[in-house]
Amino acid sequence: MKRTITVTVLAAAMLSSCVSKKKYVALESELNDTRSTLQKTQVEKEEIEDKYARIEERVADYNSKINSLREENDSKMEMNDLTVMSNNNKEKMRATIAKIDPEKVAQAKTLEDSINLAVSHNLKSSISEGSEDEDIDITVDETVVMINVSDKLLFGSGSSRVSRNAQPLLKKLAEVINSEPAMEVMIEGHTDDRTMVEGSYIQDNWDLSVRRATSIVRLLQDKYNVAPEKLIAAGRSSYQPLVDNTNNENRAKNRRTRIVIIPNLDKFFAMLESE
Repeated sequence: MKRTITVTVLAAAMLSSCVSKKKYVALESELNDTRSTLQKTQVEKEEIEDKYARIEERVADYNSKINSLREENDSKMEMNDLTVMSNNNKEKMRATIAKIDPEKVAQAKTLEDSINLAVSHNLKSSISEGSEDEDIDITVDETVVMINVSDKLLFGSGSSRVSRNAQPLLKKLAEVINSEPAMEVMIEGHTDDRTMVEGSYIQDNWDLSVRRATSIVRLLQDKYNVAPEKLIAAGRSSYQPLVDNTNNENRAKNRRTRIVIIPNLDKFFAMLESE
């Protein structure tokens, strides 16, 4: 009887040992899978960080070019109180000013303000055909032209696919860019502060803003024959809003694409003439 009890105990111990080993093997396999996933995630994280670092490097280089060009143009503009303008350009400016809302004209306090106003008006008239006035806003800062295009004209909600309605605008923009070999253009994507839908193929607002910028760059290059070395794609996510993201109207203003053009001074004055 004692022998039978001993064998039974040994058998139970062996069975218990067998079950524990299976659990151990399963846990070990799960641990290896977790390590593999972690390693893959780390690699993807490093790739994304490297990608954004390259983008930021190009943006920094581009901003340096903007500052350099501003200084160069400023030195020219300072000569004889903007007498660098030809009489022909002055006549073009006066003709354009006559077409602009007098309230806007009244805000131009200097000759430089008047030039900027005329350039903005002519450029907007040229590229915004068929678009609502509030969809496109053009400002000039020391001969650097900045075009803000609303989200609703370019993209669907949460999408980086360019709308068909944007094609005329991009075609006109390409014509402006192609008219001057030395001109460079940066396309900046901007979003509001809302998070992406869970499970979306777009990771976050950084991802969305960069995808939108590169979508426009590809179209300018592939469809409208803009030289790729003249283009820079950048994403700003939600971190440079025009207004606080406190309501739907403000968020709509912040969802935009900014197109920054840095022409040389001669080309800048050429924009005084509407096409």
